[in-house]
Amino acid sequence: MGSLSIWHWLIVLAIALLLFGRGKIPELMGDVAKGIKSFKKGMNDDEDTPSQTTASRTVEHKADETK
Repeated sequence: MGSLSIWHWLIVLAIALLLFGRGKIPELMGDVAKGIKSFKKGMNDDEDTPSQTTASRTVEHKADETK
């Protein structure tokens, strides 16, 4: 009972195809691939450009101010 046989995997695959349909799975994989590409592009853009927003986001605290 520990591992699944090939018949179990075929039944799971058949149920997945019935639920999602034959056309949905490639669309989902394409969307996932586009998301990964966009994420990698965003990460590369962040590394290439120096961050100047860090200096503008610095908050100076004054000792005499209370919350």
